[in-house]
Amino acid sequence: MSLLQVRDLVVEFPHRRGTLRALDRVSFDIAPGEILGVVGESGAGKSLTGAAIIGLLEPPGRVAGGEILLEGRRIDNLGYAEMRRIRGRKIGAIFQDPLTSLNPLYTVGRQLVETIQAHLPVSSAEARERAVGLLRDTGIPAPEQRIDHYPHQFSGGMRQRVVIALALAAEPQLIVADEPTTALDVSIQAQIIQLLKRICRERGAAVMLITHDMGVIAETCDRVAVMYAGRVAEIGPVREVIHQPAHPYTVGLMASIPDIDADRDTLAQIDGAMPRLNAIPTGCAFNPRCGRAFLRCTEERPELIDAGATRAACWLHDTPVHVEVPPDGPLVVEGAPR
Repeated sequence: MSLLQVRDLVVEFPHRRGTLRALDRVSFDIAPGEILGVVGESGAGKSLTGAAIIGLLEPPGRVAGGEILLEGRRIDNLGYAEMRRIRGRKIGAIFQDPLTSLNPLYTVGRQLVETIQAHLPVSSAEARERAVGLLRDTGIPAPEQRIDHYPHQFSGGMRQRVVIALALAAEPQLIVADEPTTALDVSIQAQIIQLLKRICRERGAAVMLITHDMGVIAETCDRVAVMYAGRVAEIGPVREVIHQPAHPYTVGLMASIPDIDADRDTLAQIDGAMPRLNAIPTGCAFNPRCGRAFLRCTEERPELIDAGATRAACWLHDTPVHVEVPPDGPLVVEGAPR
């Protein structure tokens, strides 16, 4: 059974000239103990999806359609107070810049203890002991002493470990990690990746890992969802998506990654740019940049279609549904490339 279910999620931003649709019917599941990577260009809707799940959409953004279910319970329509109880207890959050999650005026110990006591019925002494254990579990050296230090006394990598400890404080079932390794050195990135994998393995937590780094995705995730212009372009097991991409956008992403074994002078690139929210084309949003687009791509929006081991929102994988044989004309197969 899935821990998190996102069904046809729509997020809109009311505007004086109309309404901008930032997420357009996004759907995916995450199972307990699974790491789902969400990847795409800047502006694809990755962080917005995470914010909608956590319940931290910036006004005037709003969930305008679809459902978000956690353990079978719908959470997208909960009030602020009720969602605040779930956030931290059921859902933990890790953000790109740890300084935005830590109060510089309080010791990390005080912040951990307050978070633990806000969600669990424990004494101050028990909460402090638990906080020391969390710092130890996340790789902070000498946690008994470091617990009384302030955020500025930690390095960037250590601060990110503290944020992970904070996210785990109430033993949430789901962790939404938004670019948790972007600001870190490569060696520290590897340590944080291993830490996230260990958390999933030992605690059975599900992780939604939002990133633009396919290297992190390949190293960390079980499945990956590729997003484009507020929609899921392709989703499937990470190995298949990387080595046998089914959507032309995913193919372009994979081709643009440097390969030390390849003998080429220039990197492949995807021509054009992602459309603005007020200029998303009809049909497949990727069709103006796609070298394999045909008439149907410009007229109808594709849903996720089975494409081998993955599912891709691309008409190239649609089975022809109707064959018409005119008495005096050529065979016409609706849905096939022309």
